Amino acid sequence: MKVVKFEEYGGPEVLQYTESEQPKPKAHEVLIEVKAVGVNYADTARREGKYVVPTELPYIPGSEAAGVVVETGAEVTRFKAGDRVVALIESAAYAEYAAIPEQVLTPVPEGVSFEEAVALPLQGLSAYHILKTMGRLEPGETVLIHAAAGGVGTIAVQLAKLFGAGKIIATASTEEKLFHAEKMGATHLVNYSEEGWVQRVKEITDGKGVDVALEMVGGSVFNETLKTLAPFGRLVIFGAASGEQAVFAPGQLMKRNQSVIGFFLPQIMRNQELFQKSFQELLEYMNNGQLKLTIGGAYPLEQAADVHKLLQSRKTIGKLVLKP
Repeated sequence: MKVVKFEEYGGPEVLQYTESEQPKPKAHEVLIEVKAVGVNYADTARREGKYVVPTELPYIPGSEAAGVVVETGAEVTRFKAGDRVVALIESAAYAEYAAIPEQVLTPVPEGVSFEEAVALPLQGLSAYHILKTMGRLEPGETVLIHAAAGGVGTIAVQLAKLFGAGKIIATASTEEKLFHAEKMGATHLVNYSEEGWVQRVKEITDGKGVDVALEMVGGSVFNETLKTLAPFGRLVIFGAASGEQAVFAPGQLMKRNQSVIGFFLPQIMRNQELFQKSFQELLEYMNNGQLKLTIGGAYPLEQAADVHKLLQSRKTIGKLVLKP
């Protein structure tokens, strides 16, 4: 089968489109023919050797896969050949076939495309738990969502509205992206590439600040975002897309009872009850038309390197997908 892998850390050019042996499903695994693969910043961090946990080489990236079951292990009970499924896995989705543990698979409704299905697990679950589990967003509170036209951002804006947020402040770097965030339900728009965006957020909140902030850029953006927090505000970190780790004095949080909280989705996945409950809730939102998934583009698997460049250019809107 065809796969995309890398044998050394580096830029998009280290990604190789090559041949590999097709996996055989173990007793509790399902072999799927992959129809769509989600592309994420975690994939680029893995490729650069900068992920939050070590990446062993050689490595086949990809943590979201949707496709059709072609074979089941001897002890699989929930699925059969021909079933449409989606999964969130540790790695190896950049491939034509993937052997996946039965317990992490979820059926894909007939009315949902594989591209839409694969846009939901990582970004949908991340947005859900950043807001609700870690950010503890309460009805009426104000939320600040950076990169609001990105994969996590477009879902987070919609979920914040569904969770009853008062003001939803979306930031992005272009007017086109801000317009998209507004269509998703943002109530206030801020261009963070312009000077004075922190002051603009303070003006929107009448000087109080925001109750929950979603931050995945890192570096100076993290420190600027800290300035926007209200008393008892929570800033949730879920990445560092700039490649810069932020440095700050923790003592500055004490004066206004503020919190900085880290989020790592694999920890949520280890809690199967929490994981399954939230995933089913997201699927229900999607099936009811309350949650819209934005596909920024679908590309052939062999173009993985180009898609990584596109993602890291920060010029995309919504979810980028690879199709084996």
